[in-house]
Amino acid sequence: MPLRADTDSNPGLHRQTLSGIPGVRLDVFLADAGLDISRSQAQRLIDDGLVDVSGATRKANYRLRPGDTVGVVIPAPEPVMALPEDMPVKILYEDEYLVVVDKAAGMVVHPASGNYTGTLVNALLHHCGKLSSIGGELRPGVVHRLDKDTSGVIVLAKDEKAHMALADMFKAHILSREYVAVATGNLRDNEGTVTVSIGRHVTERKKMSPITFSGKEAITHYRVLERFGAATYVALRLKTGRTHQIRVHMAHIGHPLAGDRVYGGTPVAKVLGMKVGRQMLHAGLLGFNHPVTGEYMEFTSEPPEDMQRLLKYLREKA
Repeated sequence: MPLRADTDSNPGLHRQTLSGIPGVRLDVFLADAGLDISRSQAQRLIDDGLVDVSGATRKANYRLRPGDTVGVVIPAPEPVMALPEDMPVKILYEDEYLVVVDKAAGMVVHPASGNYTGTLVNALLHHCGKLSSIGGELRPGVVHRLDKDTSGVIVLAKDEKAHMALADMFKAHILSREYVAVATGNLRDNEGTVTVSIGRHVTERKKMSPITFSGKEAITHYRVLERFGAATYVALRLKTGRTHQIRVHMAHIGHPLAGDRVYGGTPVAKVLGMKVGRQMLHAGLLGFNHPVTGEYMEFTSEPPEDMQRLLKYLREKA
């Protein structure tokens, strides 16, 4: 049976045809195909008759066979615009081209489905008046991101030329980025490098993982700053910038970050004897050449109060 959606008569619908991966569930394949949809969204598209396999409708649990092609129609999203909001934000630097912020833990960087207010973008639209339009109506000015519960230095673009130049720097990995984190357990080596590819987890779609169908190169360098027995204070430098990279890599080597509920840190963090409310990860340094003047600029931020409190506790206990 053909797709029920008529793309010719409805310009809000756009069809894509993809080559299937044999053995993979249809919903899993769609969620991992770079369409920016979750597994549950993929299942809804299948249920709504917006997906076919080689011209025939299939259920979400259908496993693709050699030679299968997957046709998918994704309705255009309803337009939503990020609005300015008067919220406190710590500005480290600002000029007509960009703004550098020390982001607080708990603040989402940009609006997204189900979370359209209270983000850093909302705050900066109020503070700056405008951000680069390249990121779209929900992600204006956003060149890179920090997780909601990761604190620290982040740069956003106010100007389109600056945005494109900064984006090229991130893509080429020619910026300086250093994080500090409290990892559970006692790392064996004083320094090292994790080189494990990362992609969307094959079954747990909200997680990133080395267990994936489409992993991308990910490189993290780490260096021990202090040892506490039950935990280790580490500095981490990114060669690449994959989603959740540090959290995934530290969990992969057996030392998830204290307080990381997604990647396994919470049960281990309990042995620290102190409640940890978020992953203990802080973007402490960001350095780059100014996208217009070419001048090298470097911005630093001390770990926030909750991480300082944990470090103080660990030092006293060690």
